[in-house]
Amino acid sequence: MLEYVTDADDPRLSDYTRLRDVELRKSLEAERGLFLAEGEKVIRRAVGAGHPVRSVLTTRRWLPSLADVLGDALVYVVTDEIMSGIVGFQVHRGALASMERLPLPSVEHLLMGGARRLLVLEDLVDHGNVGAIFRSAAALGVDGVLLSPRCADPLYRRAVKVSMGAVFSIPYARMDDWFDGLTRLREAGFTTLALTPDQSATPLEAVEPAERMALLLGSEGDGLSSHWLHEADRAVCIPMSAAAMAAGVDSLNVVAAAAIACHGLMRN
Repeated sequence: MLEYVTDADDPRLSDYTRLRDVELRKSLEAERGLFLAEGEKVIRRAVGAGHPVRSVLTTRRWLPSLADVLGDALVYVVTDEIMSGIVGFQVHRGALASMERLPLPSVEHLLMGGARRLLVLEDLVDHGNVGAIFRSAAALGVDGVLLSPRCADPLYRRAVKVSMGAVFSIPYARMDDWFDGLTRLREAGFTTLALTPDQSATPLEAVEPAERMALLLGSEGDGLSSHWLHEADRAVCIPMSAAAMAAGVDSLNVVAAAAIACHGLMRN
């Protein structure tokens, strides 16, 4: 169903307002049980993953490319100028969709569901980093992701966009108990590996394979907490070049480290 909107302040468009205000958006999206998908490809992946469409905001130019996936969804059609005025930036591929969130699986469901390789993210707060890590995890065959209570929302618009919709193709759950989270992993039969830049740790490629393995990644600045480093079965590292170390380059950013570590984890 098409509705043509000529005013950027039209209350029907409230799902799409102030997209640059992160704290407002987190509060609004949690309250309404929604998230935003940006661009045709991401919208298709969200719909394919079973998320109901609340509404779509687009321009006339992009209507034909979305017609087959939107069905009878409510579509607000605006001019390019109004679109820019509402969202405050250039919208990728000309469309935004307000989607309904689905209930997250429990941690136990993910642990007991046959997963053999997991990522566990502790307090990564940058939505772009979380989205990029989900993309690597999905591309390299990781079975699922566990998030600490303070980890950024994978369904926040930037995370979804950076992941290119990969957040819809890999199951994830959020821990409700950070302190004893690794105990639950161990009880489910997982060997826990804490990724650290410390070059005295075991090189990732030297780790003996186990039936079930979980790789722990820490926050962008401080890395893993001392508690999780201590609680993990083994600390592991990605070996750095000696020349780079001598020049003071002693680590990778968390996204690059995650991609390399996911590849190593799946080889094991």
